[in-house]
Parts: sequence; C-alpha cells; structure tokens
Amino acid sequence: MKISTDTSKPFYKWEVVILLWIAFFLNQGDRQAFNIVLPQVQTLFGASDSTMGFIAALFNVFYAVVVPFAGFYADRLSRSKMIILSTLIFSSATLFTGFAGGIVSFIIFRCVGMGVGQGIFGPTYMGLIAQYHDSTTRGRAMSFHQTSSYIGVVVCSVLAGYIADHLGWQYACYIFGGLGVLFTGWMAIRLKDKKTAAPVQKIEQPSFKDGLSAFFRVPTAICMLIAFTCVIFTITGYLTWMPKYIKETFDLSTASAGFHSMFWTNITAFAGVMIGGTIADRIVIKRKSGANRLWLQVTGILLAAPCVALMGISQNMIIVCISLAGFGLFRGLFECATYPVLYDVISSKYYSLSSAIMILFGFSIGALAPWILGIIGDTMGLSKGFIILAAVWSFASVALILARLKFYNKDSILIKE
Repeated sequence: MKISTDTSKPFYKWEVVILLWIAFFLNQGDRQAFNIVLPQVQTLFGASDSTMGFIAALFNVFYAVVVPFAGFYADRLSRSKMIILSTLIFSSATLFTGFAGGIVSFIIFRCVGMGVGQGIFGPTYMGLIAQYHDSTTRGRAMSFHQTSSYIGVVVCSVLAGYIADHLGWQYACYIFGGLGVLFTGWMAIRLKDKKTAAPVQKIEQPSFKDGLSAFFRVPTAICMLIAFTCVIFTITGYLTWMPKYIKETFDLSTASAGFHSMFWTNITAFAGVMIGGTIADRIVIKRKSGANRLWLQVTGILLAAPCVALMGISQNMIIVCISLAGFGLFRGLFECATYPVLYDVISSKYYSLSSAIMILFGFSIGALAPWILGIIGDTMGLSKGFIILAAVWSFASVALILARLKFYNKDSILIKE
C-alpha cells in the first residue's frame, strides 16, 4: 500500500515546520552531546585538551566545507530529499560514534560523518520553509523553528550528561543517533517539496563565482563577515569547553554541568532574539532605514563581552550563571539582525550564496577556537582562554561600527539601483 502526502492541505505547511523543528532539535542535540561527554571520551582515549580541541575543530572544518555546496545546490535539487539525506547521515554518524574503538574511528564518525550530514542541513531548511510560507506567515514559521536550536542544546545537554553519568557516553550516541535514524523514516514519508501549480519558466541560475564576486564587492558585507566570524569563533569555543570547565571548576556531575553551561545562555538568547527583533523592526519602520540595526548589534556585542570574560574567570557559581545568562541575552541582539542587515546590501538572487559564504568563513575560522582553547588549557588553564574569547568577541564591534559609519548607507542605495 502506497502512502501519499497531500501537500495542498492548509495545515501541511505547519507540519513541514514541525518536522524540520524536530530534525533541527536532533541536529543540535547530536552536535552538543559531544561537548557534554567530552571529559569521558578524553579519559577513555587518554587525550590532551589540545587533541580534543583539534577533534572539535575538525568537525567544524568538514561542516564549513560542505555548507557552500549545499547552499549552491539547495535551489536546484529537492530540498526535502536533501533534508532527509542530511538527517540520515548525521544520525547514523552519531549512532556509530558510540562504537568507535579509538581516536581514528571516532574522528571518522564524529568529524567526517556528522560534519557532512549537518553541513547539508544548514543552508537547506530555511529554503524549504520559505517554499511553503509566504510573507504572511514566514516570520512566525522561522521564529518558531529557531526555538528548536535553543531547546535542543539545553535538553540534549542534560540528557546526554545524565545518560553518560549512568550508562556511559556511548549510550548517549546510541540513543540520540538511533532516534534520528527512526525519525528519518517518518520524514521520508511525510516531508515533501511544494508542488507548483504550473511549470515555472527556467531562468539562469547565478554561479558560485558570481556569488563570491557579488559578496566581496560590498564593503558592508565584508564587515558583517568579519563580525560574524568573530562571533562564531567565540560561540564555538564556549560550546566546546564550557561544560568541562564548569564541571571541573565547581565539581559538578556531567548532567549538572551540561545543564548550567547551556540552560542560562540559551533561554536568555531566545528572549534576546525576540526582543531584539521587535526593537529592530520598530527602528526600521520609524527611521525608514535598516542602518540602526547595526547600532543594536554593536550594543549587544559590547554588553556581552564582559560576560564572556566573567563566565570563564569567576570562581563564584552564581556570578558564572549570571554571566552565562547575560551572554545569551546580549548575543541575541546581534543574532536577530545579522541576515536582515546582510540582505539589505545584497541582491536577492544571491541570498542563499551569501548566507553560505558567511557560514563557510565563519565556521572555517571558528573551527580553530576549540583547538586554540585546548592548547591554552594544556599550558595556562581554560580560564585564560575565555579572556581570549572575550577579546575576539569585542573585535566584532569594530567591524560593525565601520559598516554603520562608512559603508551601509551607500551600499543599501546601490543595491536598489
């Protein structure tokens, strides 16, 4: 008996969002589980901080390399099939990571398998949501979907820590990976591309070279790329090492360290994105320009910088939790405006490519953060590494200020001509 999916039903467009929400929840959960069980893996393999940091960096390298190709082909192939393939690859890689018997096999499953699988997912899911949701529902659909990232990191951090404490880190991989493989089967039945009522006239698609050229001719886009890279570098370093740092500093269980290191930041980041998005939209309406979104981002960067330093050097658990919460809240002010600012100065036909370029450079350079912090951890202690992260984070504000004062107005006018 053949099971069919009626994509024309009114609710189906929200079913698509729900399916992608769950897939992204598993995506973020599989990624974060490694950071939570890192101390157990490190002990098993007898690896140094720098070695574990290098492994975390390799994952980001593979992720970053795959992203631009996935973004380039997202508009040319079936988005739903790419999502299904992506989820199957990263879930299977997570499952088999639990069977890794040494560093080499661990790297193959964790870095290559998960990096490729999640790299395909990144630039594809937003296109599928936009395919089903027009301007009347797109904002709500994408905002709802984004909550899966924050919830996935928090919930899966706690679950991975609890499973690791009671069963061993391998079982976190078995459970998360197995659930993902099972869910892939359901998506294969229910997730479909939207059918068009009539054949669409084929138009010439911009090449990757055209996208690169269009991006790097725009000074504001370059400034946004620098700021985005600084932010990703900091966030990648924090996500990798904060669970271990807080566990060792305050002698917590793996589950408790996973909860505190991720909960306070992600719950306030959700609030920061929602508040910042509302403020930014009102500024645009009032000023009839998106230029002041950059000031909102600068404010978020400068307020979050001391929080990054404090959460790594304070010996008081309450202060660390407050710093984590502050980092998340002010980080949200930056994240809510990143792509709106970029799309103000980039032609619409290069949206997917420009997003892929941002992710490529951001995660390629950001991939170095876990390794650098691991080296610092071996020599001077991880607390010194968080001071470095705070400095890198602060540098993002320089690029944003430059864009606001010198380039944005000219670039946004040129794109309209």
